[in-house]
Amino acid sequence: MTRLHRVEQRTRGRFVEPPLTPRTAVIWSVLAAELDRRADVALTVLDVGGGTGGFAVPLAQAGHQVTVVDASPDALAALTRRAAEAGVADRVHAVQGDGDALTGLVEPASVDLVLCHAVLEVVDDPLPVTTALAAALRPGGAASVLVAGRAAAVLGRAMNGHLDVAAALAAAADGAAGPRDTLRRRFAAEEAATLLRAAGLTVEEIHGVRVLADLLPAAVADGQPGALVELERALAGHPPYRDLAAQLHLFARRPA
Repeated sequence: MTRLHRVEQRTRGRFVEPPLTPRTAVIWSVLAAELDRRADVALTVLDVGGGTGGFAVPLAQAGHQVTVVDASPDALAALTRRAAEAGVADRVHAVQGDGDALTGLVEPASVDLVLCHAVLEVVDDPLPVTTALAAALRPGGAASVLVAGRAAAVLGRAMNGHLDVAAALAAAADGAAGPRDTLRRRFAAEEAATLLRAAGLTVEEIHGVRVLADLLPAAVADGQPGALVELERALAGHPPYRDLAAQLHLFARRPA
């Protein structure tokens, strides 16, 4: 199932989508559909690794209460300033901590929507984190999870001439290329889905994010930004293009 035909920057109810880019258009499409589905409810949102508030502040502007958990005090300080400038300081709560310690930071069954973007590839063990995410959700609540894609990393290294690194990434069980790699692991789509299912979540949608954006010359990407977003939308939900994306976005739900 795909809902990407719904992506366009628009005002709808209380929610105004930020300007769409290849990094965000697919994710905002899925989130906007969930907000539309629950348009009569002010949601309690948990944004794990939410940094400076790229998702948290627009959600707060739509009237939702958002808690951002992040390990960086500098990022949280920037988040606080951003929320104040947007007039939503009362709806954004900053908590310093990391994904590995999530269980002790959030009450069980206390949130309607969890965002966990670019976190599972850097934590010590992703399964306890996804289990904590699932536990934080109320029954029927949803999780937006963004992870690094394995195939894109191999392809990108090879295209840049680093064939030895590409070979190491392809052979590694965790999709990482040794101790110098900045990420602990990368995922194929089914690997990420299996992880979320093991935590008790039902995976509803999987999309690719940045299917082509990182492969194109800058002149093409910068010169045709609207066309690139449209093409990303068109390819995001369809293997094999989806599975070659730099990141994979999974939308899952805790059974009611």
